[in-house]
Amino acid sequence: MKKSMTNALMVMVLLTLTIALGGCSGDKASDSSQIVVGIPQDLEDSLDPHVAVAAGTKEVLFNIYEGLVKPDSDGNLIPAVASEYAVSEDEKTFTFTLREGIKFHNGNPVTVEDVKYSIEKCADTTDGDPLVEAYSNIERIETPDDRTIEIVLKEPNNDFLSYMTTAILPADNASPDTEPIGTGPYLYVSRSPQENFVVKRFDDYWGTPAYIENVIFKVCPNTDTIVMDLRGGSIDMYARLTSAQINELDDQFDIYEGTMNLVQALYLNNAVKPFDDVRVRQAMCYAVNQQEIFDLTFDGKGTEIGSSMFPAFGKYYIPELADVYNQDLDKAKELMKEAGYENGFSMTITVPSNYQPHIDTAQVLVEQLKAINIDASIELIEWSSWLSDVYADRNYESTVIGVDAAELTARALLDRFESTAGNNFINFNNPEYDKVYANAITCNDAEQQTELYKQLETILTEDAANVYIQDMAEFVALNSKYEGYEFYPLYVQDMSKIRLKEQTQK
Repeated sequence: MKKSMTNALMVMVLLTLTIALGGCSGDKASDSSQIVVGIPQDLEDSLDPHVAVAAGTKEVLFNIYEGLVKPDSDGNLIPAVASEYAVSEDEKTFTFTLREGIKFHNGNPVTVEDVKYSIEKCADTTDGDPLVEAYSNIERIETPDDRTIEIVLKEPNNDFLSYMTTAILPADNASPDTEPIGTGPYLYVSRSPQENFVVKRFDDYWGTPAYIENVIFKVCPNTDTIVMDLRGGSIDMYARLTSAQINELDDQFDIYEGTMNLVQALYLNNAVKPFDDVRVRQAMCYAVNQQEIFDLTFDGKGTEIGSSMFPAFGKYYIPELADVYNQDLDKAKELMKEAGYENGFSMTITVPSNYQPHIDTAQVLVEQLKAINIDASIELIEWSSWLSDVYADRNYESTVIGVDAAELTARALLDRFESTAGNNFINFNNPEYDKVYANAITCNDAEQQTELYKQLETILTEDAANVYIQDMAEFVALNSKYEGYEFYPLYVQDMSKIRLKEQTQK
């Protein structure tokens, strides 16, 4: 009996140590060669960048993978795996020159065969990804020599270069979903499920090397402890904090403020009653006061949006759409009555439990919707469950989330609402939208294409596809011993730019 109790005690001690070491709080963060970055969710989908769908996964993989070109922090496309490129006069042939001496993280040279393999892999039509549609315009890929890749399109495409940000992988990597190998400034070291994802500086990187040698992305799913984790020293950096969390931090941290470049909305499953009735969706839009959401959850900061486009996309963005549904409770009640829901209904807002800004937004929405007799309740679920139940299986009524643009194209935000799109998780189905979308993606005139994209945005607004809210303000806390954080017009974290203050490049 004594021996049994002793063993039990040892197990308890070991378990306690495991929790202390593996959790987000408790262990001290980095020395000069290491930075610990808190992330709200584990990387639970594939580590293959051609398959990954979660924005949280893509923002980390940005440090590992590169395409023939890649975006800089201003949104410009710059050479990456390719050292240069040229476009033919008819805008149908894109010629890329492979960067001389560039290597994968496993030490092998990048070849034109690897590039051809990666692009053809993206064009696999088996998973219904809208990205495939963009690649379906490729007529052929040629490799006339060991440094030249020629991509010939069937028709000119104004957005095609943006799709060349797609990651280049080694053709002989049999397990890209668990063993990522890229060309970026950091190489993959390890992943401990629900604990961390570790990368190391790639010393043979073709470009400017990263300053910090080791980066640990530590999983911090409990939003209530983030401030404690920062102040206690278990993490050095955390992005997408709320204004309330920022106000709890002291001068130990520098606060960077930008925008998330996301379309935050109350996304509605258009195939589920009563959200299959446009009048109900419109009524909900009229019931919501976006500015009140900003004031109560974001210290008044944020950019109100009225469709699936945010300001960073400049010429495509229509600010007037944000005024289509200015709060009008009388109009909302009238629409509810017309739809047969004068006495309201009950609904569930499913929200990932690790994203406090979305939880806070949902809580305000619950109160606002009461004004038109809608009894909304919040269901918090883990991120992995949200990906499977809401995004993949579409088994939900509504959700508050932010949707990003995987590529620097307006199309990347709008293609998910085509009725047959594999990522159309709201089940939006509008024949006019499908018709305009088909015209937009085959249009070769840039000015005309812009107008078609704007038509798509307008249809989404008029049809109240979702209750659009905002492009959220983004607050990033970085330990004040570091500097160099940069915002991108994409949902990414570029760790290669961060350095110790006064640190010289190695």
